[in-house]
Amino acid sequence: MHRPVVTGRPVVSRILLVGQAPGAREPKFGRPFAWTAGRTLFKWLQESLGWMEDETRNRIYFAAVCRCFPGKKKTGGDRVPAADEIANCARWLAAEFELLRPQLVLPVGKLAITQFLPAAPLNNLIGKKFVIIHHGHTADCIPLPHPSGASPWHRMEPGKTLLSRALALVAAHPAVRGTN
Repeated sequence: MHRPVVTGRPVVSRILLVGQAPGAREPKFGRPFAWTAGRTLFKWLQESLGWMEDETRNRIYFAAVCRCFPGKKKTGGDRVPAADEIANCARWLAAEFELLRPQLVLPVGKLAITQFLPAAPLNNLIGKKFVIIHHGHTADCIPLPHPSGASPWHRMEPGKTLLSRALALVAAHPAVRGTN
């Protein structure tokens, strides 16, 4: 893992968005989802919630499974954090969860989703709301696909339709309607 640690803004929110890990450019900008995947994610949220990026960052707490850039794969693309790296960072996500006690968890991408739900194909997870118990706290969980340009899943069917369903569930959630 490569420092520095990348974290979201210190906001108190009932919505916890959890990504995989920062990309190569996020450390330079000092915030999660600061590059290509972020542009896609914030476009989705703007279209469904009506919030511009800055407003979204002020209303949703951004966390990650791992807080440092994991590096590149030899074959290109970002390396997925290893199990021991995930375990080393788990206490941060656990502490954030216990402190915020979110009503709504938005895991973004397969790695983040598997921190809250059993592994399953995206077709079985995206577009649905799940009730989870995490660290003794009950919350709703609406998984989102990773907005990476490397993944075509959200740009073709059934991904497009399932993503639309998921974003509609997010927009209708009381935690979203109740934010400032």
